[in-house]
Amino acid sequence: MDPNKEEFLKEFGADYGYPNGPKTIDEIRATEFKRLNGLVYLDHAGATLYSELQMEAVFKDLATNVYGNPHSQSDSSYATCDIVREARQQVLDYFNASPKEYKCIFTSGATAALKLVGEAFPWSDQSCFMYTMENHNSVLGIREYALSQGSAAFAIDIEESLDHSRGNLMSVKVSQHQIQRRNEARFFEKEPTGGAYNLFAFPSECNFSGLRFSLDLVKIIKEDSDRILEGSPFCSGRWMVLIDAAKGCATQTLDLSKHPADFVVISFYKLFGYPTGLGALIARNDAAKLLKKTYFSGGTVAASIADTDFIKRRQEIEELFEDGTTSFLSIASIRHGFKMLNSLTMPSISRHTTSLTTYVRKMLLALKHENGASVCTLYRSDNVKVVCHGWGPIISFNLRRPDNSWFGYREVEKLASLSQIQLRTGCFCNPGACAKYLGLSHSDLLSNIEAGHVCWDDYDVVNGKPAGAVRVSFGYMSTYEDAKKFIDFVRTSFVSLPNQIGRYHLRERPSSFLNEGPRKLLAGGVFLKSITIYPIKSCAGFSAASWPLSSTGLQYDREWLLKSLTGDILTQKKVPEMCLISTSIDLHQGILFVESPRCKERLQINFKSNTCNGSTGEDFHIHGQRYEGRSYNNEVNIWFSQAVGQPCCLLRCSMSNYYLNNSRCVGMRRDVQSRLNFVNEAQFLLISKESVSDLNDRISSNMKNSALGVAVQVNPMRFRPNLVISGGEPYAEDGWRTLKIGDNCFTSQGGCNRCQMINLVNEGGQMQKSNEPLATLASYRRVKGKILFGILLRYETADEVEQETNSWLQVGQEIHPNSF
Repeated sequence: MDPNKEEFLKEFGADYGYPNGPKTIDEIRATEFKRLNGLVYLDHAGATLYSELQMEAVFKDLATNVYGNPHSQSDSSYATCDIVREARQQVLDYFNASPKEYKCIFTSGATAALKLVGEAFPWSDQSCFMYTMENHNSVLGIREYALSQGSAAFAIDIEESLDHSRGNLMSVKVSQHQIQRRNEARFFEKEPTGGAYNLFAFPSECNFSGLRFSLDLVKIIKEDSDRILEGSPFCSGRWMVLIDAAKGCATQTLDLSKHPADFVVISFYKLFGYPTGLGALIARNDAAKLLKKTYFSGGTVAASIADTDFIKRRQEIEELFEDGTTSFLSIASIRHGFKMLNSLTMPSISRHTTSLTTYVRKMLLALKHENGASVCTLYRSDNVKVVCHGWGPIISFNLRRPDNSWFGYREVEKLASLSQIQLRTGCFCNPGACAKYLGLSHSDLLSNIEAGHVCWDDYDVVNGKPAGAVRVSFGYMSTYEDAKKFIDFVRTSFVSLPNQIGRYHLRERPSSFLNEGPRKLLAGGVFLKSITIYPIKSCAGFSAASWPLSSTGLQYDREWLLKSLTGDILTQKKVPEMCLISTSIDLHQGILFVESPRCKERLQINFKSNTCNGSTGEDFHIHGQRYEGRSYNNEVNIWFSQAVGQPCCLLRCSMSNYYLNNSRCVGMRRDVQSRLNFVNEAQFLLISKESVSDLNDRISSNMKNSALGVAVQVNPMRFRPNLVISGGEPYAEDGWRTLKIGDNCFTSQGGCNRCQMINLVNEGGQMQKSNEPLATLASYRRVKGKILFGILLRYETADEVEQETNSWLQVGQEIHPNSF
């Protein structure tokens, strides 16, 4: 056995791996999660994984039984009603909730359950919605219903403190944030009478930090609100409590017989992976009767008359709130998920996941750079005096460089994906906890938004501060090997060791430039080896021995694109088959030829004649830049729709406001602009054959060292370059400021940031994806979150106005660079 695992088992062996269960963790992984096969899945807080045996039981159930619409009266419908009834009871049993006190209302998820409470709660101008800062956006959304009805809303922080007046007993202290109201005048017309209904919401487990709130808060708020909220106009009134248990109940029991919350919301995919799109609201009977439902639908009424204002609603709570036909086949499947959880038992699951969380947290805190600086900042402060019932299997953190600057969390996520590790980054839809743990003020948050930061974007460090975090979370099927691989990934990718100083930085110029200058480097000469034009964005290009230049770069390069009927720009990232569409251009005839293995006929587009539809252009945006394109006739669009396997249309760039300004380029004397076609960043991408050869050597070396087999050699065309050069040293292009090819001048705009697209390769007409070459590039070509390979160029036209030029590039021309 691995010595590291032996050490782990000495400390956690009693809790790890279900030693007293029907199966050990190794047996569970080998028989029920074979599909993982080297993949490390660490986003169980987002969605846990379903068991393969669980799904086999679901399929067998559906394949051998007939379930009809429960609103019918047939035998198959009665069978469905029985299954739904049993499922409700299973949910109540899971929370130890008596059916005499609680009802289970099925919804489309925890969010729908929260929405139901918000819509139907008896708000008034005397009511209040109070919630902890650590809450999901789906809980915060209830605030809209409260405020729109004239109620107040405010966030709170909860701490434990010593109450000297009660014999130094631990007491709860509430720190109240600003009260929010949308109608101040209405509120001050009268004082709260104490008869209004108030709602308090908190999560059983924070999905950002893993903090488990004490469930004693239920009774404290319901029974002792006068003392807890002393001095607040809302200290009186009738308080009801909502628990968001979507995350917490997957690894920790919530006993409603001991903690009688009024409302609890869950999603079943968080519990056992399948089904998605199904959740539940567990509501106390007396609380549910206070909800004021407006809408009615099939299944919720006993009778209605179409042409008059008459309706008789059903009396049963579940029937009253479940609009339409429930997702009865999904409901039928949850018993197989509960069977799996019950076989392991919740206490065992909790101990197992806690052992892995504790181990990873300990290992992360121990990581140090070569200068002694800590690598990892964990967002779990044990000094925070919160009403805490422990910590769930979540670790949120950010990583620092040796100089104390931050690695961006998106960089961590992208590199983790290359290492077959799936995790989550951002704020996890929990803005309050994110701001609290990251120390972001309101001004910081507003500044981030003004800088363009929104959820799910790449703005991970703004004004020197992280805008979110990295999160790993564990499930009942997680293993020591998962945890170990993750720790090894962090250590090898982000920890600076004494013999690895500077490995995350590209040299600004090659080593031979340091003293010898460019003459020695170019003693053998550097030449243009190939020219490639890509007329249609993301489709295959064609090579030419010579090609004319224009103010947009290579003439006709990425002058066309494909757009879906929903307005999305099609690229190989979304439609990998686009690389199978081949193109060529006959300059003399003025024809673009397009071929696809999915189309019998070769398409010919005469781009010199006006074959586009109409006289007006179509406006759209790419990467935040405005373009105007002209569309083609239906025949052309049908051809491309068949080629890519989905409806789309062809557009040609007729106007762009996307310009590159020379003033950004160091050492330039002129301040002019060059227009871009449908490119991502620049007019040209230049790749060095010698740099590709060095990359291939590194890939081969890595494969030999890891004993993973024979490495596949990467062709320069994998990077979709416009220009491939030959001669000189590997990565000499990194240090070029300007270069001259023939009589044409170009300015370097820096390195090209590579993405997963270079890992796609066409194998016999099928698109295959691997980790290379991006994984190897990430090991030595990373600069501040970017993986750079090749350089971006812009063409310097002779005049300061846009015009077509008579200049050409030719294969074989010598290249003369000027370096930094």
